[in-house]
Amino acid sequence: MSEFYSDSQRALQREFASTGLADRLEQMIVRDTFDEASRAFIGQARFFFLSSVNANGFPTVSHKGGDAGFVKVTSANTLEFPCYDGNGMYYSMGNIDTHPQVGLLFIDFEQPHRIRIEGTAQLSRDSSVLAQWPETALAVQVKVSNMWVNCPRYVQPMQYLQPAEHIPRDGVETPQPEWKRMQGLADVVPPPAHELQSPLKPGNTDKD
Repeated sequence: MSEFYSDSQRALQREFASTGLADRLEQMIVRDTFDEASRAFIGQARFFFLSSVNANGFPTVSHKGGDAGFVKVTSANTLEFPCYDGNGMYYSMGNIDTHPQVGLLFIDFEQPHRIRIEGTAQLSRDSSVLAQWPETALAVQVKVSNMWVNCPRYVQPMQYLQPAEHIPRDGVETPQPEWKRMQGLADVVPPPAHELQSPLKPGNTDKD
């Protein structure tokens, strides 16, 4: 029997007579590798939502954004994305270091479509990985366990207006967000992570 569904999910499927549908959908749409369509969809994404779990077992969801192409599909079942400069909490990144199981939701609000991914993540400080993006000192590699297309019927269409000005870009000075100059914070804001020398952890190599 498939291990995709948990006992609780199976119980609810039986309660609401959807076991046959759930099994058929698993057979038809759940994959552990990218096909041409999913690779293209993820490759043009400007954002996605990342779920992770902290050391106390609480889940969280964060928004990750960049220019189209900032998420890299690097193999048949692996993708990579940058940890751009943030608020210094490293909440999702720390969660990944504790519990590597993650969920990713890629969603298009203009032409409603979405892909869900479950996988195992690890942080990377490898210079050859980081070189894929400007101003990046940390990246995430995700090995896909399960991936499937979700019905978009409840996705409410929204219009894309313009790129965020704070996304790091080659040859462009990245502006500092206003909140980093706020009284009570400015004195503890560190330099951008990519300007610091970050020690390598075991298992990571610097190829420069």
